[in-house]
Parts: sequence; structure tokens; C-alpha cells
Amino acid sequence: MQICAPFLENQYKAIRLLHEIQNHTYMAIDRRNFIRQASIAVGAFPLAAATDFKTIKIIDKALPNFAAPRIKIGVIGINHSHIYGMARSVIRGGAELVSFYAKEDDLAAAFTKAFPNAKRAKEEKEVLEDSSIQMILSAAIPNERAPIAIRAMLHGKDAMLDKPGITDLKQLKEIKKIQKQTGKIVSISYSERFENRSSEKAGQLIAEGAIGKVIQTTGMGPHRMNAPSRPSWFFDKQYYGGIITDIASHQFDQFLFYTGSTSAKIVGSQTGNFHHPQYPLFEDFGDVIVAGDKGSGYIRVDWFTPGGVKPFGDGRLFILGTEGYMELRKYTDIGRKEEGSFLYLVNQKEAIVMDCSDVELTYGHKLVDDVVNRTQTAMGQDHCFLAMELALLAQKKAQAIGL
Repeated sequence: MQICAPFLENQYKAIRLLHEIQNHTYMAIDRRNFIRQASIAVGAFPLAAATDFKTIKIIDKALPNFAAPRIKIGVIGINHSHIYGMARSVIRGGAELVSFYAKEDDLAAAFTKAFPNAKRAKEEKEVLEDSSIQMILSAAIPNERAPIAIRAMLHGKDAMLDKPGITDLKQLKEIKKIQKQTGKIVSISYSERFENRSSEKAGQLIAEGAIGKVIQTTGMGPHRMNAPSRPSWFFDKQYYGGIITDIASHQFDQFLFYTGSTSAKIVGSQTGNFHHPQYPLFEDFGDVIVAGDKGSGYIRVDWFTPGGVKPFGDGRLFILGTEGYMELRKYTDIGRKEEGSFLYLVNQKEAIVMDCSDVELTYGHKLVDDVVNRTQTAMGQDHCFLAMELALLAQKKAQAIGL
């Protein structure tokens, strides 16, 4: 493998930056320095152009199919299309969708077409008071999700929420109190990990020691704007919580999971509206540096996916280990001109590209297991809340920037 001098120089700068982050020397970071140092961290991990990669296809053992449903679920709030993936994930895991409640007739009609066996309830309480239902799913307007989970728990049910499951620190305090009081499960569907096949495979490889100890993640969550198709609440922070709260909760989940961190501090964060002045309460850019007890991270999220990319965004994740590194090209690989989920792995033995299209997704199965067995195999409860807490703190502390 041939490595150029600038690549080595950037690696050195990145190591210095990570060392300083871990020692919390950037707590009083200024805006320009934040951008400069963050760009070093991101630029430090390119795949060297001279590397020769061999491509392999990963085929996982199929998960079991269930002849009879193991649990029954209901849905309250279908304002984001993530609800379709959420429902299908637990249905694959052995759940039966019994009923749903939605105020909006157009959204309800589309949902009924996708899940014709689910009865549309006239009121929310019909779903909450159905004793046969063990878990409530919600992809309501973001600031309504935590209150729905609280009502579900108080009715004796577990809850699965679309991200962001929580939009402010007051909600976080209340939902944690009720969860502890009831002992019910609150699971937030961080779909960029749970519903992505390269993310699934990365977790397996890291557990096997493929790149040694993980010391840093660089997560990028670009999204396509599609402004004409968006509802009014999409552009107002009081409803969606801000860009870091909304999108970057995905990246905080991945940072915690892949580094194994169980505590972390926000070193610096910033948000801005660079290109959408017609929406003054909207943010189209945000980034964060975070320091955990077992690794460091950089996060960048935005609403600038261009038309040349077919998926909603060219989501990427770089994972640096002591014995190698990975790059996850989650939805497309523009260099190969292919859509799909790919994982680049470089370690002391090999440099390979993994086509992860046949990797089995396990979150839905594990979550149903947890509902049945009262375990925490899909995601630890502390981890679930910590990912959102970090996103909320980074959003609250973010400096406002502009061109």
C-alpha cells in the first residue's frame, strides 16, 4: 500500500487533535478554530488513492421467521415516513401490527395501503387502552414523540420512537423518570445504524477485533432538502428541536456504540442557516466535536445533498482503530457508481470492500426479544437516553454561525 506524505501529515495532525480533545483543551474553542480543527479531523482518514481493494459480498445467516406473532404492537403518529421501516423491522422480528391512530386522513390512507390488516383507531386512547398491545411505535411530529412514549408507559406498554425521540432537556428528564418508575422499554430507532447493513456489519467486525480498539469516529449525515414536500413543522425548531437534535442523534448513537463510550462531553458545537433565509427558524448545517471515556468523535450534518446523488444523502462513517480503519458508505458509493451499502476495511492484513447488501438486520428481532424477555439486547436503556442527551446538549451549547 502506497501512502503519500500529505496523508501521513494529516494523520499526525489528527492524532494531535484527538489527544488534545481527550484532554479537554478545546473547551473554550472559538468558531474559526473549531472549523479548522474539525476539518483536519475529517480530512485525516481518506482512503489512499493508490490502494488496491478486492471486493467481497457478505452473506449473513438468515434470521428466523415466526409462524405466530410473538407480540402485538400499535402505532400512534405517522408524520414521518420512518414509521414504515420501524414497523417492518419489528414485524420481521415477530410482531403483529394491530391498530394505529393518525389525525391526518391522507397519511392514514397511505399507511392503511401499506399495512391493510391494521385497524385505524378513532382516538389515541383506543390504541393505548388495548390490553393486547405490548408496544407502541411513534413517528409523530418530533416534539410529540416523548409525550406519546410517556403515555404508553403509563398504560403499561413499551415504546419505540423515531429519532429524535426527545426534543428538549425537560422532556428528557420526564421520560427518564417515567421509564425508571415503570420499568418499561423506551427504544429510539436510530435507523442510520439499525436499518443500515454496513453499520450492522461494522459492529460485528469491531467485536471480532478487525481494526483493534476503536479510538475515533467521524460521522457525516447529509440529507436532501426537498423543501416543497416538507410540512410546516419541519422548518420550526420548536417542533424538530434543531439540526443537531434531529439528525445528529444518529451520529451520537454510532459514536457511543462503536467506541464503547458510556459517558461523554461536548467539546464544541455550532449550527447555522447558510442557504435558506426564507425559513428563519430552520438550520441547514451543524457540526460537533465530542470526547468520550473510550474515544473521540466528530459529527457533521447538513441539508445540502445535491441532485446528482440518488439516495436522500451520501451518508458516511469513518471508524479509526489502533490496528486499522473502516469507511462505511451507507447508501451509495459514488466512486463505484453503485447504490447500496458498502464497507471499506483496511487493517494490517488486507484492504477490502464489502458489499453488505445481504447482511441481516437484527434490531427488530432483538427488540421483540427484549419486549418478551425484559432484556436489553437491541440497545441498552442508558445508551438510548445518552445519545439523545448528547445531541440535546450539543444543540443547546451550539454557537450560531453564518457566512
